[in-house]
Amino acid sequence: MKRGILRFSEKVCDGLSRPEFKFVSQMLYGILSSQSCHLSKIARVLDEKTTLKKIIDRLSFNLNWLKNGEKLFDNYIRRIKGCISEKTILIVDDSDITKPCSSKLEGLGVVRDGSTGKLGIGYHTVGVTALTPGKKQPIGVYTRVYSAAEKGFVSADEETLRALRFLGKHFKKGNIRAFDRGYDANIYYEHLIKNKEKFIIRSKKNRDVIYKDERINILKLADKFKGKYSLKFTKKNGIQADCKISIVPVKLPCRPNEDLNLVICRGIGKEPLMLITNLKSDDKRLAVVVTKVYLMRWRIEEFYGFKKQQFDFEDFRVRSLNSIRNLDLLLTIAIGYIGYMSEKNDERAIVTEVITISKRIYGTPKFLFYAIADGLFAVFARCKQGVHDLLRKRVKSPQICLWSESRFAWG
Repeated sequence: MKRGILRFSEKVCDGLSRPEFKFVSQMLYGILSSQSCHLSKIARVLDEKTTLKKIIDRLSFNLNWLKNGEKLFDNYIRRIKGCISEKTILIVDDSDITKPCSSKLEGLGVVRDGSTGKLGIGYHTVGVTALTPGKKQPIGVYTRVYSAAEKGFVSADEETLRALRFLGKHFKKGNIRAFDRGYDANIYYEHLIKNKEKFIIRSKKNRDVIYKDERINILKLADKFKGKYSLKFTKKNGIQADCKISIVPVKLPCRPNEDLNLVICRGIGKEPLMLITNLKSDDKRLAVVVTKVYLMRWRIEEFYGFKKQQFDFEDFRVRSLNSIRNLDLLLTIAIGYIGYMSEKNDERAIVTEVITISKRIYGTPKFLFYAIADGLFAVFARCKQGVHDLLRKRVKSPQICLWSESRFAWG
């Protein structure tokens, strides 16, 4: 398992210096082994011969001065391409990091705590997850922590557009971008339509659309259609909903020449679910497909919950904004490694063994991340040393390398 993490680290560190590779490898192993973002806990599982304080100081220094985060994440995206296909759905959403007891962190700003609904201090985040084509597991493909109080901040919209430009660079236009109603704004429609990218955006009830050359409120338009297609959907609480779905051709006032579709779904909440999309097809099942794709959006909520609960991300102890961003980046890559393992569950016996070692009480759930993370934690807890010795030597002769896909051999 250690060698697997180091080979993964080598791939994502392609083009980086040897010290950067060693730092990233130690951080990924430390995060997965300690299940924490505390540098002190990461330093303990590294179990090096030097003092604990020196290990923490070294990790803190490298975390603050890591400058190749963009290149690191580019390599990471290429590494997980095997879990991505033309049918991969890209889910865009924002979140928050609240730090109610902190006052010395750089760039602290006012945020709305999503769990309580109250205002507090902390940071905003924008993230994108890709659903694997097989098991629909969420793998983080973009993350960025930002604050309105930081120097050079423009707007939350600009941060989201930055994420969309990153997706346009690394993913095909045919990969559907799914958004919640917080992104129902003309600036996003303009960007997506201009770049000919497929999208599904949940609409707010105060939006106007053009229907049969007349401008009308979208909720009033939805009330005219009671549902032509049927879909049975099981909610997160286990209750099954019998949905009625309609599809209506519309246009937007900001793009009057662009033909779009409005999908109306009744049965999930008190008000109809209204989705605006540029997906087009002669297949009558298009409305049902659009609804199913959007309903998969809750997977990103599972991803954020796993990130905050399993690794206690909101309890990080680094102060500089650059360190916070790099820690978030490395944690996302570590979770990406777990996602990569979960997609290979049926192909690799070692993944099945890790899940078995986790000893689930109620069996293995569909969301495998918790089981794999607990299994890795149980395995590494038996180790008497970290990865220092595996990183120490470099192979001189390629003939004796035990792993053909690696430039290095460890142990």
